Amino acid sequence: MSNKHQESKAEKGFENIEEALTSSERFIEKNQKNILIALAAVVLVVGAIIAYNYLYKNPRNEKAQAAIYKGERFFQNQEDSLALFGNGNDFIGFENIIKDFSGTKTADLARAYAGISYSRLGNNEKALEYLNKFRGGDLLITPAIAGAIGDVYMNMGDTEKAISHFNNAAQKANDEMLTPIYYNKVGLAYLSVKNYDKAIETFQMIKDKYLNSPQGQEADKYIEAAKLQKAGN
Repeated sequence: MSNKHQESKAEKGFENIEEALTSSERFIEKNQKNILIALAAVVLVVGAIIAYNYLYKNPRNEKAQAAIYKGERFFQNQEDSLALFGNGNDFIGFENIIKDFSGTKTADLARAYAGISYSRLGNNEKALEYLNKFRGGDLLITPAIAGAIGDVYMNMGDTEKAISHFNNAAQKANDEMLTPIYYNKVGLAYLSVKNYDKAIETFQMIKDKYLNSPQGQEADKYIEAAKLQKAGN
């Protein structure tokens, strides 16, 4: 009885499977044209993406990288006008790289260079415009840009915003050598606005956490200076 019952259940199961397969076959036959169109669309989209990357995007990135090379040398030599606007010969300038190669990582990097160049030329508004548009995620460059924005705000006399960006740069850097550089800027910013308690607190933190860094070695000097200035006020 039990065996017959099991056989009956098995037969019913096979019937269900067969029925499901038959239904699927009927569905495929009925919608074969639509399915083929959908598959063709997927193939076209994938093909378009591959073609875009290999025939347009990658070559464009390579051209952008070649275009920025000489500008990086001008930037390192602090020849900021040449870096920004080109030399009229074999370098088109960061401004044109940003326009001509928009959407590439190189154009994004050119924004960072352009922002710092404008900052060094004293054009704080232009510097902020480009630095704030930088979108890169590089572990070294991103903190440097946050720090550069802080420098611009210091030049503009907005110490509160400068300190915020210096702290942001320090946290993003998360590095034994880079982080104390930005915290040192925080301490100096506090000193500049005569917030001696915050300055002492910041330099003491640098000394405690980053003693082996150059900033850690000099922390005592600034702590004593802050204490003397506080006593004299």
